[in-house]
Amino acid sequence: MYPDAPALIELTPAEKLRKEITWKEFDRRANKVANSLMDMGVRKGDKVAHLMMNSIDWLAAFFGIIRTGAWAVPLNFRFTGRDIKYCVDASEPKVMLLGQEFLERVQAVRSRIPAIEKYICAGKERPEGMESLEELLKTASDRAPGVELAPQDECGLYFTSGTMGAPKPILLTHANMESAAVTEQAHHYQTRDDNYILIPPLYHTGSKMHWFGSLLSGGRATILNGVSPEYIFEAVAKERGTIVWLLVPWIYDILGALDRGEMKKEAYDLSSWRLMHTGAQPVPPGIVRRWKRYFPEMQFDNNYGLSESTGPGCIHLGLENDKYRALGKPGLDWKVRIVDDDGMDVPRGRVGEIIVKGDGVMKEYFKNPEQTAKTIRDGWLFTGDLGRWDEDGFIYITDRKKDVVIVGGENVYPWEVEEAIRQHPKVKDAAVISLPDDRLVEVVGAVVEVKSGETLKRMEVNEFCEKNLPRYKRPRRVMFGTVPRDSAGKIEKWKLREKYTGQKECIRIEKS
Repeated sequence: MYPDAPALIELTPAEKLRKEITWKEFDRRANKVANSLMDMGVRKGDKVAHLMMNSIDWLAAFFGIIRTGAWAVPLNFRFTGRDIKYCVDASEPKVMLLGQEFLERVQAVRSRIPAIEKYICAGKERPEGMESLEELLKTASDRAPGVELAPQDECGLYFTSGTMGAPKPILLTHANMESAAVTEQAHHYQTRDDNYILIPPLYHTGSKMHWFGSLLSGGRATILNGVSPEYIFEAVAKERGTIVWLLVPWIYDILGALDRGEMKKEAYDLSSWRLMHTGAQPVPPGIVRRWKRYFPEMQFDNNYGLSESTGPGCIHLGLENDKYRALGKPGLDWKVRIVDDDGMDVPRGRVGEIIVKGDGVMKEYFKNPEQTAKTIRDGWLFTGDLGRWDEDGFIYITDRKKDVVIVGGENVYPWEVEEAIRQHPKVKDAAVISLPDDRLVEVVGAVVEVKSGETLKRMEVNEFCEKNLPRYKRPRRVMFGTVPRDSAGKIEKWKLREKYTGQKECIRIEKS
């Protein structure tokens, strides 16, 4: 419909770089990726691991992969070599498409992941035995690959983690993706005139699904590589951005810069900015009220979802509502219930587990029928989050059944961090809990029990974690003490929360 209109803009402010691609160019580049993969032997039902930083090429590669009928397997760019190997072993991709930034990590485990037959590297560097993405695209056909795709065909394998911390691959279909696009466009009224400023990682089923609303309506998007209050304001002002999705820490950064006078709102033309929305973690209502003091006319929305629901949208606040403490109401074509341990609806005001039903519910946990059966029952997705209804039909989240710590929108699963710390030769036991943080809302706290007769310093624990965990999973605070366990051997985390935070339950802070 709009072949020569801008589809994607890519900004790298630190290097003062700007790229732009039209819808026609984007379409043809995705076709070239698809045809290159098919020339390598990739067929419908195969998997292609996808490890790149946010870029126009990330999206062209993603659509190229799924146009072949293969499954895209997006990998977290924070993953260590060990994490990459785990995900590759679980998904068994035929090909890996990676950015040159990840060569060192991939090369370190390459000999131990025999499932991958071929590697495609995006960037100037290309080790022996890897294909160059740019070289492949020079000779590839830009015609549609002609693979017949049905709504229920699988197209994406996204990794999340469960109650025990081991990443679980979530299998999504083209119908799941389509439902996310329709829901997003309906919730945020995206049109061809919008410009969505896209900042969070594309490997998530989060911000990318928010962008799907723009994809559906032909609105352009600006990929912003680099996060700072100045970069965000400059991107909105220069590119006439209309929608920005921000993590809670980024909102705090902007408000702090404005409060301290380091930035003046009036120094930027932000008149095009109509909507700021957020989610991915508990959103303190005080931060929304502070934002509204600076931007009283700007629309706001809070979004709730899971990877298992193809990202956000099953519950959202709605642009017209100002109950900032609430998650919101069921999204377009979503049903929501709050149930007790027997799966029976609880009365309004009473806490129960939030369960959701809609076209975005995943197909399954890949190769894990038992966990799938526990999580999806009669089409209802059991989220593991606790909440309640109010008298007006708004849903409030009260806690999580899982002890997940959400650090800047990234899920950190205590079991994984605990296991890493226990590998230290001087550590007897370890327990991880959520600690409050003014900026990130939650951070990882680790209680470390040292072996009898040993001496261990915090610096040693920190250095050990630096070698074995991605940055966002590392404890921000290390405390030495006994790890209490009950008669069944389970860690009594409520005792640790009470001791170190003064509360038995997972705490949430509101900064007003």
